[in-house]
Amino acid sequence: MNETRPIVGITMGDPVGVGPEIICKALSHKGVYDVARPLVIGDVRILEGAKKTTRSTQVLSMVNVPHAGTFRPGCIDVLNVSNLDPMKIAWACPVRSTGKAMIDYIEHAVDLALRDEISAMVTCPINKTALKMAGSNYPGHTELVAERTGTKTYAMMMAGSKLRVVLVTIHIPLKNVPSALSIEKIMTVIELTDDSLKERFGIERPKIAVTGLNPHSGEQGMFGDEESRLIHPSVLRSRDMGIEVSGPYPSDTIFYQAMNRSFDAIVCMYHDQGLIPFKLIHFTDGVNTTLGLPIIRTSVDHGTAYDIAGQGIADPGSLIEAIKLAASQAIYRMDSQTRFA
Repeated sequence: MNETRPIVGITMGDPVGVGPEIICKALSHKGVYDVARPLVIGDVRILEGAKKTTRSTQVLSMVNVPHAGTFRPGCIDVLNVSNLDPMKIAWACPVRSTGKAMIDYIEHAVDLALRDEISAMVTCPINKTALKMAGSNYPGHTELVAERTGTKTYAMMMAGSKLRVVLVTIHIPLKNVPSALSIEKIMTVIELTDDSLKERFGIERPKIAVTGLNPHSGEQGMFGDEESRLIHPSVLRSRDMGIEVSGPYPSDTIFYQAMNRSFDAIVCMYHDQGLIPFKLIHFTDGVNTTLGLPIIRTSVDHGTAYDIAGQGIADPGSLIEAIKLAASQAIYRMDSQTRFA
């Protein structure tokens, strides 16, 4: 195997969710090892339990430092960060200790990435209730990683083979979206999208579409003025910066155009506007990646799935794609740094 494969750290996520199971399943695919050197950052004893539920025959190998892994199919290399007692926890039952472990995995992976000991990190799903049990005020992964890396400006991209969407606003009530938009905020997301498509996706001159907010993009002011007042000026100013961006487009047509390769990404104004069409197309293989971080971070596009945790039936498709995307981003970023050094 090519030992220039990037080392990709995979955080185990919620120990009582499906994270440990999908790790065992995903790392049974040789194709993952063809593109990456996967390293699990988690808990060996919990993974032993996941092996049983998934009927995995892989060997678990503990390592002390990332580069010490064997990174071969049939062996899962694990950097053991927690020592949870499997007899004191149960699938789908988060407690303070599992919440603290989730946080420890993430922080450990971020620190390794900042020190260039791993080339990228992939996060398995976490539980927000468990985060609170552990005393964390973070609403999720992204905010925790952003603060740990000192990042003020970032955006969420959902990426698949057919569609990429980036969100200007994320987890806020729909009624608050119009007041949360500004020319500066929209421009920032457009610029982050352009930079990331170049540096981490290898697209030399990306074509970016921007959605409107209202039906028919406002229909020339009949259904709202956000398009003329905020979104169109953002597009024009971004174009003046040399970015190949256009819009605002009605959101009931632009996704079809993007699916037919007219655009490399769509910048959307709010959560469901982008994620409903995305998940319709990429429900099992979509990947969440955070733009603007100094490190590469991708994530599965689903939650802890407590309803099926411990049954060995969770689909590893999103994790497989997240590992592959993290590896390809690491390679593209390395090439980009070499070109512009």
